[in-house]
Amino acid sequence: MSKRDYYDVLGINKGASEPDIKKAYRTLAKKYHPDVSTESNAEAKFKEVQEAYEVLSDSSKRGQYDRFGHQANQGQGFQSSGFDFDINDIFSSFFGGGESPRTSNRPRKGQDLQKRMNVSFEESIFGAKKHIRVNIHEECHVCHGTGAFSRKDVKTCSRCNGKGTVVVQQQSIFGTTRTQTICPVCNGKGKEITRKCSTCNGEGIESHNKEIEVKVPVGIDSGQQIRLEGYGNKGYNGGPSGDLYILFDVRKHPLYERHNDDLLIEVPITFVQAAMGDMIKVPTPYGDVKLRVPAGTQSKTTFRLKGKGAPNVRSKRKGDEHIIINVVTPNKLSRHQTKLFEELEKTDLTKDSSIWEKFKKALKI
Repeated sequence: MSKRDYYDVLGINKGASEPDIKKAYRTLAKKYHPDVSTESNAEAKFKEVQEAYEVLSDSSKRGQYDRFGHQANQGQGFQSSGFDFDINDIFSSFFGGGESPRTSNRPRKGQDLQKRMNVSFEESIFGAKKHIRVNIHEECHVCHGTGAFSRKDVKTCSRCNGKGTVVVQQQSIFGTTRTQTICPVCNGKGKEITRKCSTCNGEGIESHNKEIEVKVPVGIDSGQQIRLEGYGNKGYNGGPSGDLYILFDVRKHPLYERHNDDLLIEVPITFVQAAMGDMIKVPTPYGDVKLRVPAGTQSKTTFRLKGKGAPNVRSKRKGDEHIIINVVTPNKLSRHQTKLFEELEKTDLTKDSSIWEKFKKALKI
């Protein structure tokens, strides 16, 4: 498979400055470093990013690449020879320290989780209590997180002597380099397990399908989320558990349409009600209310009911309900009704209508 363009790999344009290249590299290196990323192809992407930076950060190599692409360097392509700065520099800006997360035995927060929750329109307006099942990682109840069959089966790492790191010496075009990296035996923990826990297979954690009660906030809308502190995966080395984020989807209602905290509803009335006026009953989430429709009301006329909309999820202040009048034209008339309309047709119902007058002027009737 052909190589991707180095500029595309780093997500920059060909005119990018050296600081822009370095910034893009740092960002992607943090994202795809195998010690941090959970993506299945993280290692391959990390190597691709590393190779692109190796070329574009060197003005000479970059010039060759801009002219000949991957065919530069006698058609051999560019081979990555390593970093021009320590990988710990990346973790320093990302984790606030000079060590990668797995070289440190400091407590670390567990992974956050996210779940979607589908709620009804009524539940979003008035709030509710619902239950959700979440697959979370908790401390193994047998080994209590050590990963060992017993305490006697944990010993100081024979490779790093408990430091969690080892020094690796490499030869490159720049000469001999010595790099401090994660101990491949203990993965930075400084401890070796001679006999693994049979329940968690040495991982120190076990997966559970747990039911959690979720309080749906009053006024929640689609796309909004809440955080349940401590309901994520268990932390590392005694660190706190992660959090659970609930993202809400509100099902559509057959009558109401929500716009922020306001509600829209179309209310049908008859031709007679529109012409003569009437007192009609209008539904709201809080019960029916009476609304006076003035005589001569036109279709699409809008009325507002203050404070009958959805509550704001933060302030709890209710929005308004907007009623859009829809004058319904009858499509089937009895003989008696037909005669009445025929009598009405003999009179000029439009003589006082400003809309009709504008229409006649436009057509020069």
